[in-house]
Amino acid sequence: MKKIALLAIFCTLLVMGAAHGQQLDAALGFNAVSATSASNASSNYSPQSIGGGLTSNFSADFLLAHNFGVGTEFSWRWSKNQYQIPGLGISVPFRPFFYDFNAIWVPRVTKSLSPELQAGIGAENLHFYVAPSCGTNCQNYVSNNHFMGHFGTGLRYYVAGNLFIRPEAHVYLVRNNNQFSSPYVKRYGVSVGYTFGGRK
Repeated sequence: MKKIALLAIFCTLLVMGAAHGQQLDAALGFNAVSATSASNASSNYSPQSIGGGLTSNFSADFLLAHNFGVGTEFSWRWSKNQYQIPGLGISVPFRPFFYDFNAIWVPRVTKSLSPELQAGIGAENLHFYVAPSCGTNCQNYVSNNHFMGHFGTGLRYYVAGNLFIRPEAHVYLVRNNNQFSSPYVKRYGVSVGYTFGGRK
């Protein structure tokens, strides 16, 4: 419920910002996630990498003043991966999700180019699927959450009007990410977005 309430508050702020002529941006992207390989895991982490697979992301932000603003992102892996349980010789399917809330700066360099810098906090949410199916109104996974810091950069290129393409790269610093080979997760890819209202 807390996550839903936070999302509702943020969406309300976005609408209010748009109503007062602020810049509102929304984008959908496709990314790859990489992390330390299993062979390089230290004794403090499990020999399993969270990297690999196609990841999608949705992002939204609004700029308040002087090209500074706030934003949020949500990304998820399309397909399940296999998690090898250490010492047992068995595996279970899993899927990672990442969400974060950020301060963002989008200075305008030219009419078509705007770099983007952001930093914030969020969480890594892991779903471990313990049963292939369990019927109606049933949760067939165990959820595990880790607090994380987030840093991201991108370059918006406006191809037509307010439509932009954004190559981007992100780093997550995940606290107590012991299920995997490293506390560091990298995400990089391309998003397509649109700016509502006047550009700063």
